[in-house]
Amino acid sequence: MKTFEMKTAIHFGSNALDRLKEIPYKRVLVITDPFVVQSSMIDLITKPLSSGGIEYDIFHDVVPDAPIDKIAEGVKKFLQYQPEAVIAVGGGSAIDSSKAIREFALKINNYGKVGLIAIPTTSGTGSEVTSFAVVNDTNAHIKYPLISDSLTADEAILDAELVKSVPPAITADTGMDVFTHALESYVSINHNEFSAALAEKAVEICGEFLLRAYLDGSDMHARQKMHVASCLAGLSFNTAGLGITHSMAHQLGAMFHIPHGRANAMLLPHIVEFNSDINKNSKSQETYLPAVDRYASIAHILGLNNYNKVMTVRSLVNWIQFMQKEMNIPLTIEELGTVTPDAYFGAIDKMADAALADACTAANPRVPTKEDIVKIYKKLWSF
Repeated sequence: MKTFEMKTAIHFGSNALDRLKEIPYKRVLVITDPFVVQSSMIDLITKPLSSGGIEYDIFHDVVPDAPIDKIAEGVKKFLQYQPEAVIAVGGGSAIDSSKAIREFALKINNYGKVGLIAIPTTSGTGSEVTSFAVVNDTNAHIKYPLISDSLTADEAILDAELVKSVPPAITADTGMDVFTHALESYVSINHNEFSAALAEKAVEICGEFLLRAYLDGSDMHARQKMHVASCLAGLSFNTAGLGITHSMAHQLGAMFHIPHGRANAMLLPHIVEFNSDINKNSKSQETYLPAVDRYASIAHILGLNNYNKVMTVRSLVNWIQFMQKEMNIPLTIEELGTVTPDAYFGAIDKMADAALADACTAANPRVPTKEDIVKIYKKLWSF
């Protein structure tokens, strides 16, 4: 038996933030990052709270990659303030940190049910609707995915006003994160009709609106569409899981602080080739791996070549790399210019072990060996 469940109530469209006037809480802790507080963006959150007569305090020390020491500081703040709900405002790191702070604090002092409202300020992670959070042990250079139904937000608020000022580079990285979530969940061994429908719509939106949002950040229609696509893809992978693109990207982020969406985009063409066992030298085959038909369906949604299965998978890989080039996302680690060869190749063995142990690996459509992971990491250095 399979089960598809949506715990999170989603508020979206124009003036979605007005929901904050009506939330059923009187004392909330807003968890966010310094940029949101330093900019006028925080006013979009606090004004409706004040209008609704809701008391609030702000913890604004969230930093990228959700390091454990910052989460510990947030837990201390949570236990001192004892809110009725947490309002997570920010990108994936802020929302993941908020989930972890609430989870760990209530294990220390479970004084009652504490709600969670997630408000994303980027269109990428889908964390506002998932039971996942990723935290970072900065000393060990390892990212740990946490998976529990208790991490799922009660409400998500999607308002494009919060993403209209996102710069092009972050629009590109987060947008490719959306696409990766949709693609990996679609080919996951745990996919089902519900997750597939959500992923297909997210892919369709990415194909039409991602480049538009990158080229013109003031295109609010494209911004709103990508905000919704991020949520759709999050709902999809929340039930179907992900794959080794994410397992391997987690290690690149932990070791070299490569933005998560960018790492996903760089890895994705190589993972499609691995999962399909089709590369630029491939010929037609009598039988294909299970992922091939799934990739062909995605290529069809994007309007790509469907002449035969080899050409179709190759067209999908080419489309991903085309999007990387159009949005100035490096294709290789060498192209990043921030990682030395010695540091990178010296870390591959450790990263491969961690990627295999990563929770996302289990749902990958083709079972990888350590040698497979090492080979992909090596290919990622340079063409």
